[in-house]
Amino acid sequence: MRYGSLVFMLILAGAATFCERDKANAQQTSHETEDASSQGSNEDQDTKGISNDLTRPQNSIDLRFRNRESSGATSDTSRNYWIARITRRIQIDSDWKLSLLAQTDLEDKRTSAEGTPGSEDAFGLGNSVFQAVLIHSLSQRLAYGFGARLVAPTASDDIGSGNWEIMPGFGVRYTFTELSSDTYFVPAMRYAVSFAGSPAKRNISQPQIAPTFNIDLPGPWFLTLYPSYDIRINYGDPVSGQTGRLFLPADLAVGYALSEKVAMSLEVSVPIIKDYPVYDFKTTTRLNMKF
Repeated sequence: MRYGSLVFMLILAGAATFCERDKANAQQTSHETEDASSQGSNEDQDTKGISNDLTRPQNSIDLRFRNRESSGATSDTSRNYWIARITRRIQIDSDWKLSLLAQTDLEDKRTSAEGTPGSEDAFGLGNSVFQAVLIHSLSQRLAYGFGARLVAPTASDDIGSGNWEIMPGFGVRYTFTELSSDTYFVPAMRYAVSFAGSPAKRNISQPQIAPTFNIDLPGPWFLTLYPSYDIRINYGDPVSGQTGRLFLPADLAVGYALSEKVAMSLEVSVPIIKDYPVYDFKTTTRLNMKF
């Protein structure tokens, strides 16, 4: 892992927090009316979290640094990702809303082969992601959402898969309102399917599952179980070292709300079942800024 990027995120978070606190009193009155019309009710706000609730999208900018380590029969691979995403929430009426997301990243890939001195490095733009989700709120406790994610192969062949991907998906939220509006369970799934790519590229066909459970802890802290869609079942072409279809990790994130609009978290994931190898170890540092 490259600690310089983590330090950069911490500095950025501190700067964002200072700005938020400095502007809070001056903007509070002017934003009350705007927030009520464009964001919905207070119960519909993810005030302490990192926007993991599929059914409660926030107008936000999300910066992430991710490190993934994996090993094969004859080589080890380390990948670093600098990810930027923006999410826009459009309130249709009191019960329906639309979430739009765009994401891009830079990737640094390093492969070390057994018995070979040095390493093979690749750096460049990763794949671009676009997502649209339609959400219906049934009550303060219940909501559901469905939509699709499109992955465009903007990465070079030595970094990306080279295929277009479409991921239809859905999720359901149950909020434990007797505890907190920020304590909720959101089981969600999307199905990744490749299309319109080169026939020589690996065919992708896999459910990706995220049984996200966000727990509001005392003070500004929160804990999220399975914040990522990392439970995977591979029905596509096998990868090197695959012995089955399932990849099941232990995946959790610890977060800290710096203010009502800024939160940070550190996610750590290790595999429990790795019949379908995805990674050996993963960490993600997130800085989420709502606007």
